[in-house]
Amino acid sequence: MALEFKAEALLAAQDIRVAFFDVDGVLTDGGVYFSEQGETLKRFSILDGYGLKLLRVAGITPAVITGRDSKPLRVRLQALGIEHVRYGTEDKLPAAEAMLAALGFDWMQTAAIGDDWPDLPVLTRAAFAAAPANAHAEVRAIAHHVTAARGGEGAAREFCDLLLTAGGHYRRLLDVARGPAA
Repeated sequence: MALEFKAEALLAAQDIRVAFFDVDGVLTDGGVYFSEQGETLKRFSILDGYGLKLLRVAGITPAVITGRDSKPLRVRLQALGIEHVRYGTEDKLPAAEAMLAALGFDWMQTAAIGDDWPDLPVLTRAAFAAAPANAHAEVRAIAHHVTAARGGEGAAREFCDLLLTAGGHYRRLLDVARGPAA
């Protein structure tokens, strides 16, 4: 099945240089698991992680703003090479504005994906907003694109693929991944 995105979504996402990601409900399924020792456990999709890596290769900066902080999350984001992260912040707008200022970009060059009310201030300012299929109704209502996939199950990858397609990077990156023709 080939990728298919609405023309309006692709147009809105053409000039994106920074992509903000929420964690719980976007990069994870939104569940919080605890071991018998009280350790927080999270499940991350490998597809989503590779999408974030592809953004970096294409010159789109992935940035993460999350209301939670945990060792598994830090380990995962470090493994993905995500440099722009704000942990443990419920007020996401000031964190996003600080990141944009540090990177030298503005809201017109920004995309965001989130799933619940704390994400709304960033989503409503971004030039392009997305939501996983299982996001809260208020978030889905303002999104330019609602993914077919659920959070933690490929939603972030679909968002990345849309940004890569809109920016004209997808085909080139796919050709590199396929290797030389025989």
